[in-house]
Amino acid sequence: MTKPLLIIAAGGTGGHMFPAQALAEVMLARGWRVRLSTDARGARYTSGFPDEVQIEQVASATFARGGIAAKAMVPFRIGAGTLAAVARMLRDRPAAVVGFGGYPSIPALSAATLLRLPRMIHEQNGVLGRVNEIFARRVDAVACGTWPTTLPEGVEGHHVGNPVRGSVLERAGAGYIPPGDYPMEVLVMGGSQGARILSDVVPPAIAELPMVMLKNLRVSHQARDEDGQRVADYYAQAGIDADVRPFFDDVPRRMSEAQLVISRAGASSVADISVIGRPSILIPFAAATADHQTANARGLVEAGAAILVPEDAASPASLSEQIEMVLSNPDGALQMSRAAMSVAKPEAAEALAQMVEELAQRGTKQ
Repeated sequence: MTKPLLIIAAGGTGGHMFPAQALAEVMLARGWRVRLSTDARGARYTSGFPDEVQIEQVASATFARGGIAAKAMVPFRIGAGTLAAVARMLRDRPAAVVGFGGYPSIPALSAATLLRLPRMIHEQNGVLGRVNEIFARRVDAVACGTWPTTLPEGVEGHHVGNPVRGSVLERAGAGYIPPGDYPMEVLVMGGSQGARILSDVVPPAIAELPMVMLKNLRVSHQARDEDGQRVADYYAQAGIDADVRPFFDDVPRRMSEAQLVISRAGASSVADISVIGRPSILIPFAAATADHQTANARGLVEAGAAILVPEDAASPASLSEQIEMVLSNPDGALQMSRAAMSVAKPEAAEALAQMVEELAQRGTKQ
């Protein structure tokens, strides 16, 4: 008997791709075939996907990038991608289609809608992204990672949490070593695409720490390609031991070894911090749609697990003060780590997988 096929459609950022990977891992373990539909940007984040996942790049586009000519071609590219997806689904009919947001998910979700296949979306943030907002009324179910999630009137959401990859689950609740007079780690993450403000303010903030603290400190700092060299140079000139890269493929290990995480408040980052259980300083992306990163951070902040620093208040001096407060208070840092785990949903991927299977079963009966 042929295994059922799940098509996962996800856009080109880690925020969409990491939970998609988590679902793929669980569905393979449940005996499904999995195909990922993404674009060239998304394909950059597929190295962690299991080898059994079939990766297909689709034609899609967004009105948010390019000039007038490029924007004029958007409907044609999306149309071509949708027709190609319809043809593939007719040849190998999926039991379900799940979209994780991002414009590359449009063709697969559009094709599933045209063919009336069982379909659902998963929204990672507390506010629907543009593509998920378009499809929220056109799918059979809406799964939510952050709760509450703002949804269109009449649309019911199911809170499952944000799925985390197996490599994160392996370090769930990893033992936390509170800061002290011994080697310490600080992990700086700007999301899968980096963040200039973190490259601007974090290095000088760390450099302002007392020397008795600096001598024990090692920093892992994720910086965009165009910022990487100057960030590395700053740390080197300040005598700070730092590993600066555009992308860390071992974030779970680095996070589990960290005494403090300084990060954007992307949904996947927040989920990883919660599941592993680490104190954090969160600097939400101010230009995020409907300020959804602040909403993402709310759970950790209200639990006492994270310090929220608005982007317009993130100066080297203020940030240095917050970092020192955490690293000089081992009992408080330990409590923050426990509080982070208290709001974690490590079962999110399994809960989402259960929704997929129930959706597929209903589709079979119909």
